[in-house]
Amino acid sequence: MITKKNLYFLWNLMILIPLFSSCSSSNNDEPYVVKPIIKNGISTDLEVADADKPLTITFKADQTSQLYNYTGDVYAHIGIVNEGTWEYVPAAWDQNIEKCKMVKSQDNIWSLTLSSSIRNWFNSGVTPVNKIGIVVRSQDGTKKGLTNEYFINVTDSKYKSFVPAAIKNAPLPTGVIEGINIVDNSTVTLVLYDKDKNGNHKDFAHVVGDFNNWTLANDSKSQMNRDENAGCWWITLTGLDSQKEYAFQYYLGTKDGNTVRLADAYSEKILDPDNDKYINDATYNQNKTYPEGAKGIASTFKINKESFTWSVNNFKINNPDKLVIYELNIRDFTTARNISAVIDKLSYLKSLGINAIELMPVQEFDGNNSWGYNPCFYFALDKAYGTKAMFRTFIDECHKQDIAVILDIVYNHATGNMPFAKLYWDSNNNLTADNNPYFNVTAPHPYSVFHDFNHDSPLVRKFFKRNLKFLIDEFKIDGFRFDLSKGLTQTASTTETAQNYDASRVNIISDYNSAIKAANPNAFVILEHFCDTKEENELASLKMHMWRNTNNAFCQSAMGYSENSSFEWLYQKDPYWVGYMESHDEERMAYKQKKWGATYIKNSLDVSMNQLCANTAFFLTVPGPKMIWEFGELGYDYSINSNESGTSESENYRTDPKPVKWDYLDVTSRKNLHDTYAKLLKLRNDYPELFSASAIVEMHVGVSDWNNGRSLVIKSTFGKEIVVVGNFTENSVNITFPSVSGEWYNYMKGVNENVPSTLSVPGNGYIVYTRL
Repeated sequence: MITKKNLYFLWNLMILIPLFSSCSSSNNDEPYVVKPIIKNGISTDLEVADADKPLTITFKADQTSQLYNYTGDVYAHIGIVNEGTWEYVPAAWDQNIEKCKMVKSQDNIWSLTLSSSIRNWFNSGVTPVNKIGIVVRSQDGTKKGLTNEYFINVTDSKYKSFVPAAIKNAPLPTGVIEGINIVDNSTVTLVLYDKDKNGNHKDFAHVVGDFNNWTLANDSKSQMNRDENAGCWWITLTGLDSQKEYAFQYYLGTKDGNTVRLADAYSEKILDPDNDKYINDATYNQNKTYPEGAKGIASTFKINKESFTWSVNNFKINNPDKLVIYELNIRDFTTARNISAVIDKLSYLKSLGINAIELMPVQEFDGNNSWGYNPCFYFALDKAYGTKAMFRTFIDECHKQDIAVILDIVYNHATGNMPFAKLYWDSNNNLTADNNPYFNVTAPHPYSVFHDFNHDSPLVRKFFKRNLKFLIDEFKIDGFRFDLSKGLTQTASTTETAQNYDASRVNIISDYNSAIKAANPNAFVILEHFCDTKEENELASLKMHMWRNTNNAFCQSAMGYSENSSFEWLYQKDPYWVGYMESHDEERMAYKQKKWGATYIKNSLDVSMNQLCANTAFFLTVPGPKMIWEFGELGYDYSINSNESGTSESENYRTDPKPVKWDYLDVTSRKNLHDTYAKLLKLRNDYPELFSASAIVEMHVGVSDWNNGRSLVIKSTFGKEIVVVGNFTENSVNITFPSVSGEWYNYMKGVNENVPSTLSVPGNGYIVYTRL
């Protein structure tokens, strides 16, 4: 029965139905969905990631990201982070595979799903999955979504990590030091220092290696002892085979689950799973198979080390103020790109007349292809250049030919692969941690790259002084060039103030110099310093040598331009400044000629080489030590920014391999330049008294001397004399002879000439006269 009440209800219902209908979507067969808000950066669909569940990782680029408004494909460089090492990484950085390609859902948002579970996606087997590392990158790898690596914690209830036992305390054995200690024919003690800035240390330390089948265990073959007074972990390994080479790593961590594998910072040989496989046997024939149980870079030791019989045991630099140093990069000097091939060129270098070779950095650096200014292990020489025996043979052969060997060393910074950096690491910011007792978090000066050493730290001083002694004792190194010595300070500075006098920097460098001289009193020390005159003079008073860069002036004259072309900066009476026209850091004179030279120079190889001959005459006849960059004597004209084939130029190619151009010796004008170097170097070597600090030097080599010809006079206290006159312009010039007219010996032509008070010098020409 329909009552009034029911009629009232039905009436209201009929009114409301159209109202609800009019408020619905026009496409009323699709339900309204509330889309989740995606935050900037990286996020996941699970609040707690589980190793046995799928996981979707989403990246949203904000306006600060390099990928903001990026339209190309995006890839995830991703892996399981285990003991500080990325594992199960599906593809190399420069490999674009479908598995790692992220799906674009809308502008600036990409995602990647790891399914059917995280474990299955990585195919990681029984390895515990507790952390994932990811870098979101562009297709060509030049752009990154975030500046630093991003880490996602994962719960793994199936496989558990090793559980270390409580610390065992025991005093260090007598006579051992940090690193690898060979005790006897079957015993080795490993010592690892671990005490941060706050006096804290890791909660446990173990070793794994060939000697215990790479097994982590709480036993005497793996668990290290702790000596709190010494701040060290240590373990003595017994029953070893003296003829066997053993690989090993340290395993350290904290109770919160952060663990890391380390090689030993004092290793003389390391095993690198990512790079060793690309080194050919001709370069390095002593490679050990990378162990299956290792993670990342591993150390090695052998009780019965290979001996080496030196032919020259007492080599000495007799005239350090008259050195002519040939700087070379082993990689770019020969097509074989190893130290043995440089040995084959020693006769060439000896005949050129140089008496020292400066090798660009050869201590172990990241990768195989580098200038070497990215060091990671200081006691190991890089296998990409040869074995320890090959390096020793090279040095011995140099000494046989009266050639000193100087090493370019990089003590300002190290890469993240350096064990001291990895030991105290801030993974969130990809930097050394603020409790690291060896490194600064950020450099106090504006020039650093990678991770900056704190040279006020006694630990750092101790490490590098030990390294200097090692290099002298093991390799008979004759000297060192300190890269970026300006940075060996804790004094905060800017580009405007970094060169200001810094007493603390002088003290630090002096300390290293004392360590060098204690090991070899005759060692030659060079600083890439470029600092305040007072500071450089103070260092020179300790018989250290500073680089003196005259590249710009000699490039200007090479191109035929007078502006900023004065050579006056080259000469310093005190012989503690090493002058150079070119170095590994500077653009090549011949390249600038070809690219920007005056028309008459740019368009003629003969003229450009003649101009370089004139440069050389005013360079090598100035007293004091000098440096030549490799192939400068051949007019090398590929840019510092050239690629390996020489077909393209870019800042991105700066440290790439360069074309090796020994065939330039077959080009007449280039061979003439080479012969100019050789003749002038012979003059230096035959008459050293003319190139000593006692020589009297008269220079007319300023910008104002450009149009009327430049001249240089060098007189010895014994009455010997050299006169150089030069014309850097296109047309012949009458030059007033700067000494007494009369009979002189034309040194380059090899004839006597009657020289008038005024003589004509052809364009792009020079003359060297001597009275000896």
